[in-house]
Amino acid sequence: MNRQLRNVEFGDFQTPVSLARDICALIARTGFQPAAILEPTCGTGAFLQAALETFPGVTRILGFDINPQHITQARHTITPINPHSPASVEICQADFFRTDWTNIVAALPEPLLVIGNPPWVTNTALSTLSSTNLPVKSNRDHLRGIDALTGSSNFDISEWIMREIISWFRDKTGLLAMLCKTTVARKVLKYAWHNGIHSGTASLYLIDAHTHFGAAVDACLLLVPITPTGTDKVCQVFHSLDAVQPASTFGLREGILVADTALPPHWQELGGNSLKVWRSGIKHDCSNVFELHVEGDRLVNGLGTQVDIEPEVLFPLLKSADLAARRRPQRWILVPQRAANDDPNHLKTHAPKAWHYLTAHAHLLNKRKSQIYKNRPRFSIFDVGSYSFAPWKVAISGLYKKLEFVQVPPYADRPVMLDDTCYFFSCYSAEACNLLYELVTSEPAKAFWSSRIFWDAKRPITAHLLNALDLRRLARLLGKEAAVDQLLAERQIAESTQGANQYLLFQNGFAEEETEVPGREER
Repeated sequence: MNRQLRNVEFGDFQTPVSLARDICALIARTGFQPAAILEPTCGTGAFLQAALETFPGVTRILGFDINPQHITQARHTITPINPHSPASVEICQADFFRTDWTNIVAALPEPLLVIGNPPWVTNTALSTLSSTNLPVKSNRDHLRGIDALTGSSNFDISEWIMREIISWFRDKTGLLAMLCKTTVARKVLKYAWHNGIHSGTASLYLIDAHTHFGAAVDACLLLVPITPTGTDKVCQVFHSLDAVQPASTFGLREGILVADTALPPHWQELGGNSLKVWRSGIKHDCSNVFELHVEGDRLVNGLGTQVDIEPEVLFPLLKSADLAARRRPQRWILVPQRAANDDPNHLKTHAPKAWHYLTAHAHLLNKRKSQIYKNRPRFSIFDVGSYSFAPWKVAISGLYKKLEFVQVPPYADRPVMLDDTCYFFSCYSAEACNLLYELVTSEPAKAFWSSRIFWDAKRPITAHLLNALDLRRLARLLGKEAAVDQLLAERQIAESTQGANQYLLFQNGFAEEETEVPGREER
């Protein structure tokens, strides 16, 4: 394995000793003085060196790493310092995922400082490399099967490691000090707060990952003081290691992670277990085949090949960039199903040209790696249902860093599809679409969602976030309860009716309409 792949496998972003010194100096300024220091992924020893220099009262220091070359370097790093310190120092090779940490931690004096920079890599990335540097697989967050398959089960290895470390403190007093992605820091804190870890006020210090590690991610130093009497469920956010005053504070409020605890809490009353009305767009994982664009009077796929298929299976498509620019559809998408449990095999009869086209490109479709396609009919797509074919929609991008909704009308007399980077609410009339748009762009709605959005997340807006707002409660606040009840009832009736007639819809499609679908022949 070449060095670059090896670095990816082990998430090998070694901490510069200057940064390690700054972090240890910051910890010392807080007044924390450890009796023991443990670094379970010590790398080449930067933190061990900085800790020996900064904490003269420490009596025991342990460093572990899976890489034998790192262990050799770490021992060499601390050799000039160790004779001048009363601390007992041990640096050993060990696999974090196969080490009995319980007995190791139990033998260490308190207060304990667990410090480090665990690997910045996801389990999916490691699986792609066929790496064995992974924890034992388990559904530790009790995800639904479909959530586990569609991405919720992908996690950073550092998150897994930090959760394990947090659990070591159930019977210990000390401090967790870890470099990690900011998204990982929030997940670890939420886990700790939900699982009865007694902590004081946590601190998150933003760092420049590009300067220190050459990594284009939002990263931070996370400090979590652990004490038997701690009941805090808040975290102060500092813009740098040198900052004295926090820029903001996030935390857990009534079991919900809120982005800014300074925001008025009364908007939280709009949350509830409402209907799950926001959906993600279509997922297909093969844009070269499924997505088409117009060149003159021809339809062309992503491979540059002209395509001739039945118009009944073609629909205009919008992506996140299209929503952000508020443009009309630039692409068309082949939709072989009316629901995720449909079998595209019926295209053999209802749309034979489309079936022939998919069959001709089966070698590309068979390479789709997502587990959602495993044991499903050939050419299946995902996140498609009767709601996808609603003529009107209110949509939003999950990728762009703004809470901006867009009304999506029919295009060329066809319902517009969204891709899986977008979320939408399906409407069955222009009046319903206008009403919904008025609701979701109201100040109470924006305040509610803003209190829960962390804009540095890879996908700050999700269906889970959007569905957390109870539309009926919002409508009651705005004096539109009757109108919203009617909207939701009409939506439910329309979708259940469509769902009962999926194959009829596919057979007849929109054949009776005079549309302007590209490639459609005169009848």
